Amino acid sequence: MRLDKYLKVSRIVKRRTVANELCDAKHVCVNGKTARASYEVKQGDIIQIQFGEKLTEYEVLEISEYATRESAANMFRQLK
Repeated sequence: MRLDKYLKVSRIVKRRTVANELCDAKHVCVNGKTARASYEVKQGDIIQIQFGEKLTEYEVLEISEYATRESAANMFRQLK
């Protein structure tokens, strides 16, 4: 699954266009490397997102095309 779609489906970011803009602005890193929106997310990846001064970090636990509010929370684990 593409990185921008994963961020939207897992509800880390509200809209896919916002996720795409974050990637274009180089505010998203996967496993320590700047990632593009087209990056294929895999289980076990560590995603870091810079929101202004705040740095958040997530571990990918599962990948699903569709998710309800409850199941979206099980798609990742927040590390920071």
